[in-house]
Amino acid sequence: MIGREEEQRRLHKAHESDHSEFVVVYGRRRVGKTFLIRETFNYKFTFQHVGLAKKNTRQQLQNFQMSLRSQGYKRAPLPANWLEAFDMLAGLISQSRVKKKVVFIDEMPWMDAPKSSFLSALEHFWNGFASARKDVLLIVCGSATSWITRKLLKNKQGLHNRVTCRIHLQPFTLYECERYAQEQRLGMNRRQLMEGYMVLGGIPYYWSLLDREKSLALNIDRLFFSKDGELRGEYSELYASLFHHPEKYLSVIEALGKKKIGLNRAEIVQESRLPENGKLTEVLEDLESCGFIRRYNHIGMKTKGAIFQLTDCYTLFYFQFIADNPVNDEHFWSKNLDTGAYNSWCGLAFERVCLLHSRQIKAKLGVTGVISSEYAWWTANEDGKKGAQIDLLIDRSDGVINLCEMKFTKVPYKIDAADDAAMRNKQVRFIEETRTGKAIHLTLVSAQGLVRNAFSDEIQAQIAGDDLFTE
Repeated sequence: MIGREEEQRRLHKAHESDHSEFVVVYGRRRVGKTFLIRETFNYKFTFQHVGLAKKNTRQQLQNFQMSLRSQGYKRAPLPANWLEAFDMLAGLISQSRVKKKVVFIDEMPWMDAPKSSFLSALEHFWNGFASARKDVLLIVCGSATSWITRKLLKNKQGLHNRVTCRIHLQPFTLYECERYAQEQRLGMNRRQLMEGYMVLGGIPYYWSLLDREKSLALNIDRLFFSKDGELRGEYSELYASLFHHPEKYLSVIEALGKKKIGLNRAEIVQESRLPENGKLTEVLEDLESCGFIRRYNHIGMKTKGAIFQLTDCYTLFYFQFIADNPVNDEHFWSKNLDTGAYNSWCGLAFERVCLLHSRQIKAKLGVTGVISSEYAWWTANEDGKKGAQIDLLIDRSDGVINLCEMKFTKVPYKIDAADDAAMRNKQVRFIEETRTGKAIHLTLVSAQGLVRNAFSDEIQAQIAGDDLFTE
């Protein structure tokens, strides 16, 4: 298995515990939750079950009955309700002679059909049976992060503080994608891996679809633009799998997809036409916890005026090239490399990749041991002064602020007079408006490194694309 060492360590620790453990594994669709659990326990469970998507309570109970029968409860009757279903599960567990009974319930949010009383039955099973023993490891899993968060992790009733271990499975980093590509013999260099990440993000399943016999461009054509491409309809399926009512979430995502710098809460209300209330707060929190958006503050502000920005690589690619694309061409991507639209997307997508790898940037700067905060900043044109935007500021406790400029090119980047003037303007405007007393270090993050010339010496710190591939 590539990566996931810490997650496996935590699962093994729960398995070796002297008490019953309630583990929740969650994360976005296709990130590898089920694979992680099955591989960790070598596909051996006292009981395992997968909920059914978009089915009613009776169908869910029939499915549960089938799982019981296939795993030892040969004559299990059809449960009348979830209380009976979990009581049957308790009986099956009690018959097992293994030291630690591992119970794995996948896609649990799907099992909670309307008016099913599923949650109260789960509470009774854990509080009245499993936690009263020392030999049960209950692992529940699901892509519907909003359900997992509100019903289990933030439960205020019978399951309050009952979860003993929570694992939020994150997408792969560039380092892990490189290891995966090597294992699968995809034959990709780091420039190609970077571009693949800009399209697919760090979602293991998407990477598993790449054909080693085809180039990256041909793979993208096949996956996204061919008639039967595996990822052609992924957008709607992705959000529908995560959220019971995806319409509100899609409204926010579509609003953010139109604005590079992001939107504040009031602008989201205006663009999405959603009401300004607690439901919007839930939507934003859910999207943030799933990794689709990031919330960041204008430096100098705490929470007021927070900006929300779309960061999911796949979704950005979808809005740029698929959502409003009238061209039905199976070779669309190959034919549009190095066009204006392609180059514009590369710049934006590379910025997002850098934001997702801020830990690696700080490691290269040598400030991992220094307390730091990440911000963005912008200012408009005024009084003859040109506006400026900075997507990543690293505000450090050692009296330095790194002003990060991110540039994607296929060859080493060459700073010219216009670039130098733009960076100087950002530096001057930032110091004027924030009145900071900290040292400002101009920092360039460039995909293929930097060409040394008369302007390059003005850069105090330089991070190359290779530096983002560190562990």
